Amino acid sequence: MLPVYRTVKQASEVKLEINKSLFIAYVSPAETEEAAVNFVQDIKKRHKEANHNCSAYVIGLHGQYQKADDDGEPGGTAGKPILEVINKSGVKNAVIVVTRYFGGIKLGAGGLIRAYTKAAADGLEAAFIIEKQLHTRLAIELSYHLLGTVENQLRLKNYPIEAKEFTEVVKVVALARKGSEDKLIQLIADATAAQAKVQSIGELYLDVLPET
Repeated sequence: MLPVYRTVKQASEVKLEINKSLFIAYVSPAETEEAAVNFVQDIKKRHKEANHNCSAYVIGLHGQYQKADDDGEPGGTAGKPILEVINKSGVKNAVIVVTRYFGGIKLGAGGLIRAYTKAAADGLEAAFIIEKQLHTRLAIELSYHLLGTVENQLRLKNYPIEAKEFTEVVKVVALARKGSEDKLIQLIADATAAQAKVQSIGELYLDVLPET
């Protein structure tokens, strides 16, 4: 699993006019190829009267599944430029559809490439891009009298608390960014005089805003 990757948090829509043609870029997250295809089909149904609904998607943390569709535009002038925008951005698990209503002025191959590239780029720029950071889930088992100290240390060092369970002892599930588990384990040992038990119980991705 990748320690971090960029993706789209929520769908976006951008309209622009180029030489009297209306271009509408739709961007959406898609965890699977099926989700991406369904999104493309939904846009096509919404814009049945459009001249073209060109699309591309990149699915998988390593970009394993990619597809570009020119939807009637000259080969390589629409879907491929959209796909290149996605790949250059580094975004994964995302789909873009660019709808075109022809305005009467032909753009030529070069003009089409530039238009679809700009529409896709503007759509991504308007989208809510986040980073997914891989974290390890660490279960901490400790006595009740140590809970306040541990919680304070976790907050001070910015380790998120996922859950707490109260039985004969307290069980706290804290999240450490992948690669920093040892620091959290040492923090707990220092805070509890090594009286707490800590074990890894899995991994998950957390959403964070990318650094600018």
